[in-house]
Amino acid sequence: MRSKLTAVIFFLGTLMALPVLSAALPESVSQVLKQAGIPESAISVYVKEVTAKQPALTVNADTAMNPASVMKLLTTYAGLELLGPAYTWRTEIFALGKIERGVLRGDLAIKGYGDPNLNLENFWLLVRRIRQTGLKEITGDLILDTSYYNIPRTDPGAFDSQPHKTYNVFPEAVLVNYLTSTLHLTPQPENNTVRVVVDPASELLDLQNNLKLTRGNCGDWRNQLHASVRKPDETNTRVTVILTGNYAIQCGQNTYHLSLHENASYIHDLFKKLWAQQDGLFRGAVRNGVIPKGIAPLRVYYSPPLAEVVRGINKFSNNVAARQLYLALGETAIPPDNQSSVSLDQSNVAVRRWLFAKRLSFPELVIENGSGLSRIERISAYNMGELLIAAFQSPVMPEFMSSMAIAGADGTMRNRLRGTLVAGKAHMKTGTLNDVMSIAGYVLDHKDRRIAVVFFINHPHAGNARPAIDALIRWVYERA
Repeated sequence: MRSKLTAVIFFLGTLMALPVLSAALPESVSQVLKQAGIPESAISVYVKEVTAKQPALTVNADTAMNPASVMKLLTTYAGLELLGPAYTWRTEIFALGKIERGVLRGDLAIKGYGDPNLNLENFWLLVRRIRQTGLKEITGDLILDTSYYNIPRTDPGAFDSQPHKTYNVFPEAVLVNYLTSTLHLTPQPENNTVRVVVDPASELLDLQNNLKLTRGNCGDWRNQLHASVRKPDETNTRVTVILTGNYAIQCGQNTYHLSLHENASYIHDLFKKLWAQQDGLFRGAVRNGVIPKGIAPLRVYYSPPLAEVVRGINKFSNNVAARQLYLALGETAIPPDNQSSVSLDQSNVAVRRWLFAKRLSFPELVIENGSGLSRIERISAYNMGELLIAAFQSPVMPEFMSSMAIAGADGTMRNRLRGTLVAGKAHMKTGTLNDVMSIAGYVLDHKDRRIAVVFFINHPHAGNARPAIDALIRWVYERA
């Protein structure tokens, strides 16, 4: 009985802690929502000048909503303040054996701490720096130490039954190129075919290209292309990808991304190729392991600074990098002398401590992984707006705002509001899931006032809400 009473009191306290706000939605926005079949009860809006005491517009702003990728704003702002814009992830290289005349008599080990930016170029640089130590031949195996992440393993397809989509790649303490295979598609009308080139080239992949070149309109080419993936089995040790469907000449060159391999196999295959390109010798296998304490690394590779990494997270909505950054926040929740691993629970503690220190009370906040790729993450438009106001007054404001996509210019806003007066005047983070569409950021209006804007839609017709969102942004820019 006592526990039930406590829960009721907590729930009532939560309701009291949230502001109860309302206002009339602009007619231009309301009409578009009606055309899309979306009731106002399914939306949440917050509009406030950054120096004002009260919002200019709120609609259902106290309602906890799924923000989709807009949740990345909380993760990146927390990262910039807690870790600092100059924060870097390290990747340590260990020689587990004696090195004699450029020959390592033993294993080479890589211990990762979650670098989210270890792409092809940066991994090539890491391999080159190992080679620059004078090491040429490795007689043992490649060891991957991923123990820094203390997180449960789950099915990569659990979110939407699309395990090979790159946004579903699972966080890894050692993650190279987001575990991605890029398929470069090029029409070849001279022989009526579509050329497909895989990057990075892999001995682990068997590609069967059955695409048909067509001469119609391009349309949504991704939905006209189907990739069937077969995992290795007793008869075939490689991943098989069968491409079928149509690809129009008008589509030109495009890229199609898939995650096809196990993490260790992917890194091993790529390391062998890059090591050979550096005239190195290596014929060993790959396995996971834990580096014994007390061994000094042969080399330490550092990622680009966080200020650069957050641009990829927010401008292009990089889910994997956002999840890796969220885990990095857990470092601030554990004692400095006990940083053996990080967990999602520690990251959650770090974020809530940070909000408390900033006197921001978000009782409705639910964070699963910090990327917004979640069915359960929740935040109200009011509190997301207050987060934007706090960020604008923060020392990390320049790095934070510049990480957002610019309307009509770049990122996920490249084709939004182009040719309008708002183009170049709005820094926004977009979000999209099934039944969810959202946006949040800053608009510089026609009077040069900086306005924080949040618009959440949670409804089966949310996919039709983009015109309504754009109408709100134009209203914010034009209002008196």
